[in-house]
Amino acid sequence: MSGPLFPRWTNTVSRLSAAALLAVPAIGIGGLMAYVRSPYVTGQQMPIEQPIEFDHRHHAGDEQIDCRYCHWTVEESPSAGIPSTTVCMSCHAQVWNKSPYLTEVRKAFFADQPIPWVRVHNLPDFVYFNHAIHVNKGVGCATCHGRIDQMAAVEQSAPLTMAWCLDCHRNPEPNLRPAEFITSMTWVPPTDAAEAAALGKKLAEEYDVHSRTSCSTCHR
Repeated sequence: MSGPLFPRWTNTVSRLSAAALLAVPAIGIGGLMAYVRSPYVTGQQMPIEQPIEFDHRHHAGDEQIDCRYCHWTVEESPSAGIPSTTVCMSCHAQVWNKSPYLTEVRKAFFADQPIPWVRVHNLPDFVYFNHAIHVNKGVGCATCHGRIDQMAAVEQSAPLTMAWCLDCHRNPEPNLRPAEFITSMTWVPPTDAAEAAALGKKLAEEYDVHSRTSCSTCHR
C-alpha cells in the first residue's frame, strides 16, 4: 500500500493559504477605509502656506477681534467671506503701517487687488454648505473651525466628512449655543449632563432646529 499523496505539513499550508485569501481583501478594504479617513485625505492638521503671515492668535486671541469683523457676511450669506484689503487697512493704516510684514497687504490695497489666500476648508463642489443658516441656528464658529484663536496659521480642525456632518445633523442639540456666544472661542456647554441636555433642547426649540438627514439638504 502506497503512502499519502501529500505530506501532512501541506494541510497546514492549505489552511494558511485559505486564511490569507480571506484576510487579504479584508485587510485591503480596512486599510482603504482607514486611509480615506486619515489627514492625508481629509486635510486635518495639514499645514498650508499662505502668501502673508496672518496670526489668528494675535487678532482673534490677544486682541479679541470678533470673527464677524473680518468675515462680515457669515450671518447673511452661504460664504463667510474673505476680508478685503480695505478691512485690513482699516486698522493697519494706523497700526504697524510701516511693518515689512504688511508690505504685500499695502501693495494689494494700493493696486486694488485681492490677496491670493489659499483656501483651507474646501468642500467638494457637489456639497452645498450655507454658513448663515448654521450661525443663525446656534452653531458656533469653533464647532467646525476649532480654536482659531490658538492657531498661528489656520488649519482644518474637523474632518468635514459626510459621516462627521451627519452626526451633527442627526442630533444637533449638543452642538448648539446661545446666539451671544456664536463667535466665542472659549464658550463651553454646562458640565452637568442634564443641564447641558436641557440647554440644547431649549435652544433647538428657540431656533427651530430639527434633524436634517435628507440627501437634498447638502446635495442640491
